[in-house]
Amino acid sequence: MTQSPQALCHALIDAAKRAGADAVDTMVATGSSLSIEVREGKLEQAERSEGIDLGLRVFVGQRQAQVSSSDSRTETLITMAERAVAMAREAPEDPHTGLASPDQLAQDWDIDALELCDPSPEPTPQALQDDALQAEAACAAIPGISQVQGAAAGYGQQSFHLATSNGFSGGYQRSGRSLSCTGIAGTGAGMERDYDGDSRTFQADLRSAADIGRTAGERAVARLDARRPKTGSYPVLFDERVSSSLIGHLLAAANGAAIARGSSWLQGALGEQILPAGLSLIEDPHRPRISGSRPFDGEGLATQRRAIIDQGILTGWTLDLASAHKLGLQSTGNAARGVGSVPAPANWNVTLTPGEQSRDDLVAAMGTGLLVTSLIGSTVNPNTGDYSRGASGFWVENGVIAYPVNECTIAGNLRDMLARILPANDARRYLSRVVPSLLVEGMTLAGS
Repeated sequence: MTQSPQALCHALIDAAKRAGADAVDTMVATGSSLSIEVREGKLEQAERSEGIDLGLRVFVGQRQAQVSSSDSRTETLITMAERAVAMAREAPEDPHTGLASPDQLAQDWDIDALELCDPSPEPTPQALQDDALQAEAACAAIPGISQVQGAAAGYGQQSFHLATSNGFSGGYQRSGRSLSCTGIAGTGAGMERDYDGDSRTFQADLRSAADIGRTAGERAVARLDARRPKTGSYPVLFDERVSSSLIGHLLAAANGAAIARGSSWLQGALGEQILPAGLSLIEDPHRPRISGSRPFDGEGLATQRRAIIDQGILTGWTLDLASAHKLGLQSTGNAARGVGSVPAPANWNVTLTPGEQSRDDLVAAMGTGLLVTSLIGSTVNPNTGDYSRGASGFWVENGVIAYPVNECTIAGNLRDMLARILPANDARRYLSRVVPSLLVEGMTLAGS
């Protein structure tokens, strides 16, 4: 690649205009990644990749087409533009598609304040391998661990640039550092597995390898001798490890694309009580060092802090330009896109109001019920909110964890469940979704 991502974006715009496009937007992403996996004290796999991806979306009237490539040669840019315009001319008309008006575009953002890229040197392959080996050794040292399935460490850095024919041009860099470990406890049919991991923007923020390995081992051992709980109606406490999935279902239902299709259990619920009074769900795309932060969205609009739920009340939908146009509203600056895909509404960083009690306090208060630490499968009806998932975790009796459980199913309706959640105060503030453990009264549990 001899041109910068910014220069390539503008070269694509020029080529598309020459080919007959009425409007154009482009995205170019470059990146490199390095990953190391170890097993039984030895290097299992090492992988490094570098690449560039170019995306071009063109409009001919109210028709659009999207193409992508990993070849940045001038002749390829010209071919991309010609093919995209030819495709657009054959596409059906969409009265809701198009670029933002110039007055909607983001201006004067402070990318440095977001701290999206660690300025420290890229870790060496040996440094990543040492971290993975330390995590594996810490896991293997836990009594009851029969083997360590593996440990992995990785690093990546990406650069993005977005440009449109109506005047927007902007980009930024991201970095990421990760470490994970999976331990296996027991033998034969009684084996249990669990993991721990961490992923951060800055290397200095990453939890220690010893802590990650130890936690993975302790979690696996704690799952030994699991039983099936009795069928019935019980309170269910969603551990902080899995509680964000409930909020994920809420966000999916409040997505403007789902609302525009008429396929959401929140259809018609704007302004209604969705969460208990006092709980808010705040989206903030400007939190420093967080993976979901960004100064502008995939259509060049400024991102913004907003309350999706304010004191329990649903205040609005998550919108890109197209879904906003369909609903007669304004975009919320939530367009997400890949290099090879058109924009769609998505959420950035969200935070649920924490409670005043610890997870242990909620365990003590729930009496007899289920503490869920792992969820498998998913059956959620997007139109009704009916919810059913396989679960495992720990059985609670008289407010005390009694034994591990597995092979059970929990069920309910999301609207009813969310209306009576009780949050703990144990959310991890560095995650993109900051959601504490959540207690839900009276769920149906199918076990033995």
